[in-house]
Amino acid sequence: MRQLGMLALAIALAAAAWWWFTAEMPRRRQERMAAEEAAAIQAERANALYRWRDDAGNLHVTDDPPKGRRYERISRAPQDGIAVDGGRD
Repeated sequence: MRQLGMLALAIALAAAAWWWFTAEMPRRRQERMAAEEAAAIQAERANALYRWRDDAGNLHVTDDPPKGRRYERISRAPQDGIAVDGGRD
């Protein structure tokens, strides 16, 4: 009788392991990938400013892109090095 109980427990553990590796693990991997993608998008937006002009021609620089207008995305992070222009005015 004791061996039958141990066999039933082993079958139950095998079924739980099978469920974990076939259902739970892929779901967690998908959730992790979605979270990483959302974090990358948020980091990219946090590093960006948007330059655009309104109807009157006034220049605006904002954290969020304007809706229905053309804009230029610019980076907040400074570029490495120094830009040298040989021309003199």
